[in-house]
Amino acid sequence: MAATFRPRRSVLYMPGSNARAQEKAKSIPADAIILDLEDAVAPDAKSAARETVCNSVQQGGYGGREMIIRINSLDTPWGLEDLQAAVSVQPDAILVPKVESAEMVHKVESLMVASGALATTAIWCMIETPRGILKVADIAAASTRLGALVMGTSDLVKDVHARHTPLRLPMLTALSLSILAARAEGLAVLDGVYLDLQDTEGFRNACVQGLEFGFDGKTLIHPSQVEPCNEVYAPDAAEVDLSRRIIEAFAAAEKEGKGVVVVDGKLVENLHVDNAKRVVALAEAIENLQAA
Repeated sequence: MAATFRPRRSVLYMPGSNARAQEKAKSIPADAIILDLEDAVAPDAKSAARETVCNSVQQGGYGGREMIIRINSLDTPWGLEDLQAAVSVQPDAILVPKVESAEMVHKVESLMVASGALATTAIWCMIETPRGILKVADIAAASTRLGALVMGTSDLVKDVHARHTPLRLPMLTALSLSILAARAEGLAVLDGVYLDLQDTEGFRNACVQGLEFGFDGKTLIHPSQVEPCNEVYAPDAAEVDLSRRIIEAFAAAEKEGKGVVVVDGKLVENLHVDNAKRVVALAEAIENLQAA
């Protein structure tokens, strides 16, 4: 499932055990919602949370938002039941934690197929361990059902004994390898969460940095983070206008048999046209989502 121009600027985690929060998510302008059965749910609440999440997805009311269920790992007592229940309510994707090999993807896919999963139900993979980073290219290429890689930066920082720093230099190699793997296979790739809800400037800086790295968007832990994240990851009006003019100028030059195209004093080549088309498609997809 190659990445489309479906907006994934803001992808908000919602605790699977909190039906009230899931209801509130219907009015939050996040591009996608992850209903979480893993980290956000205590062991004794796993079964009840599974039922709550499935009810939320079945009832709908989330508009055009992409709906994802994060299951527990298959090596836990809850993972298989999570997967089977998730398949039954037909979310857009199932997010699998701590993916460390192509074989893990194959196992998830086989279980999904055996459980009657729709062909359109994607697999999203959490990349959040040292082994996952070292195998990320294999993971990204493991299945045509893959839709996205999601960075689990909190777990990764812990596992490599690193530190959370403003520039995230300790994570640069891991983030870049994951972005390269996703782009090589045409997948979406999402940045990890920002934990300090009081540090609004730091959060915005992290969003800008993630955009500059090449992420499609960011996973979030609180509704207050949605709007600034959407703003950063959306192309602005000037960028969209320039992109449209690049597309038009290149098409006109091709029609006239001209070999050189200049827009605003800058040479335009095929690579610029490809990026311009991506920007315009993303802007239009955002408009469509907001209208849904």
